[in-house]
Amino acid sequence: MKFFGIDLGWKSQPSGLCYLKLTDEKLQIIDLDRKELITDILSWIDTCLKPEEPAIIAVDAPTLIPNTTGSRLPDKLTHKYFGKYHAGCYPANLSLPFAERTVNFGLELEARGFEHAPTIEPQKPGRYQIEVFPHPAIVHLFGLERILKYKKGCLSDRRTELIKLYNYITDILPRLHPPLCLWGKHLARFQKLLPEIPTTGIALKETEDKLDSLICAYVAAYWWYWGEQRNQVLGDRTTGYIIIPNRILDFRF
Repeated sequence: MKFFGIDLGWKSQPSGLCYLKLTDEKLQIIDLDRKELITDILSWIDTCLKPEEPAIIAVDAPTLIPNTTGSRLPDKLTHKYFGKYHAGCYPANLSLPFAERTVNFGLELEARGFEHAPTIEPQKPGRYQIEVFPHPAIVHLFGLERILKYKKGCLSDRRTELIKLYNYITDILPRLHPPLCLWGKHLARFQKLLPEIPTTGIALKETEDKLDSLICAYVAAYWWYWGEQRNQVLGDRTTGYIIIPNRILDFRF
């Protein structure tokens, strides 16, 4: 089974891309990339997958927006359950400038056979897509009391927070199940794909997008592997939905 994370640029900015593959019960990082055009993102997916090959694609963007104004139900629920962590998401409605781009991306995935999966039979092969949100996922996967604030603020503070995210990924995700394979040659590959946390703003944003996409891809794998046993679903197919892992307190599992 293959898992893709898309940290989708909501307007015209580049998107972070991650491709994980489950082999012998371990998740291997196959690619970390960043592309600007939607057509290039879709071509990247098409290159990584054979026609009809099973995979799940997790997108950090509202691909289902039923409401013309206001907020979707899942947007409101992030504030209800994750506001105390500063992890509520932006409102989405069809009147906002990004809506056409994000909804159309979901439709492009549907045209390729990736059906929305707000419910899933764990470990059943298929072609699925889900909406995810890295901030609450990071809070729950790593047992944090607030989000890592690597998106806003001065450059040095953002870099410090991004280093924390990098360290959590390399320290904790290999101890969860399914584990992210980050030892030996696999760690060397990750370090080659993402050699260090940069010190300049443009390069830092690129790294941020890639790490966000890695979180998205891991959530895709976690949802496929465990389903609702270890994840929560905010919303549904009609209202729009966001998949978030349950809070993990014991990193041995």
